[in-house]
Amino acid sequence: MSDYDFDLFVIGAGSGGVRASRVSASYGARVAVAEEYRVGGTCVIRGCVPKKLLVYGAHFAEDLHDARRFGWNVPKCDFDWPRLRDNVLGEVDRLNGLYTETLDKNKVTIFHERATIEGPHEVRLASGKIVTADKILIATGAWPVVPEIEGAEHGITSNEVFHLETLPRRVLIAGGGYIANEFAGIFREFGSQVTVVNRSDMILRGYDEQIRDRLLQISMAKGIIFRFNAPFQKIEKLEDGSLRAHLDGCDPIDCDVVLFATGRRPNVAGLGLETAGVELDGKGAIKVDENSRTSVENIYAVGDVTDRIQLTPIAIREGQAFADTVFGNKPSVVDYNCVPSAVFSHPPIAAVGMTEAEARNKLGSVKVYSSDFRAMKNVLAGRNERSLYKLVCDAETGKVVGIHMIGPDAPEILQAAAIAVKAGLSKADFDATVALHPSMSEELVLMR
Repeated sequence: MSDYDFDLFVIGAGSGGVRASRVSASYGARVAVAEEYRVGGTCVIRGCVPKKLLVYGAHFAEDLHDARRFGWNVPKCDFDWPRLRDNVLGEVDRLNGLYTETLDKNKVTIFHERATIEGPHEVRLASGKIVTADKILIATGAWPVVPEIEGAEHGITSNEVFHLETLPRRVLIAGGGYIANEFAGIFREFGSQVTVVNRSDMILRGYDEQIRDRLLQISMAKGIIFRFNAPFQKIEKLEDGSLRAHLDGCDPIDCDVVLFATGRRPNVAGLGLETAGVELDGKGAIKVDENSRTSVENIYAVGDVTDRIQLTPIAIREGQAFADTVFGNKPSVVDYNCVPSAVFSHPPIAAVGMTEAEARNKLGSVKVYSSDFRAMKNVLAGRNERSLYKLVCDAETGKVVGIHMIGPDAPEILQAAAIAVKAGLSKADFDATVALHPSMSEELVLMR
């Protein structure tokens, strides 16, 4: 037993912090975690989980319409936003309880209050109590960026969007990344007029160009309006309670809600990192080595607060690797190569490995195979919406170095395909696999 109150003190009970706490405790460490809001973090409480439930809800708009083509006598249906909102928030409550129960079962002490660093081995709780620990792990995640413009206080972020009292008739979404495109699809399917405003000239930077262009075409066909190269000037609140957004390069836009989806920054404000000498990088993220150790020997950081890859599964793996290395006597590091990702837009995008442009820059000689098709369901439903699958291969070896997809259930299909890319399989291996017919996924092994 050390002279410290705990062997490990974790600040933040999100995906990375909970995994690190639970596994470290299973190795026999005395662990405490402080969480000022709710156990579960961004993903469970105000991110990917409630958002995916909204995505499911939004899909019913098209499914109910298409069902008539499949013989179902579906009457006119009205959408009840408060019912969906409350059911989603109820599921969040359930998950919050499960995460808390998991920590309790592993004998992790939970402080339901804010914690800041007072020194290399000291943490101050909001109550004023000082707690000591041999090691400190920072897992405070990231926070939505709000542009510094006049009237920014009239807008909301992805933190607040799940709590809207009523469904807005007109939504203006600022940003071009995955959050912006996901909520654009959600609100459009719910019947809102949606305008996406971006300060640059493209959406989904970092994804394959053909895939993001296809999403833009489909989104516009669904009625989503895009305004590019249009940074905000100010937001004005009108007498009737609605908002007017003033932008560079285009006319003002009147709306009921402005949703800022302009990125997320590491959540380090007010943590007291400077007190202990924890260094930040140029973007305000905590600098760490491959073992998630900061510039202070006994202080570590995992998840979005380090801004390595802002994905929940990455935070979980970093938390696991930390616990295995520091308390489990099983040194391990996270492999950041070939990490799959998805955008739950309408339709969704999924990708793993290099884009075509990245492969050409890195490998020089590449061969690209693609399949541009209408899903069978869309054909009978009378929808012209087309899917696009791409295999990017090293021309010399035939190795598949990237897979990029847009279409129904693309993320569900890509998870298995990502294993093949991670394993270094070749186009010949794909060709040698018998197609599963009739399915959309069979296109992956039929490209010639």
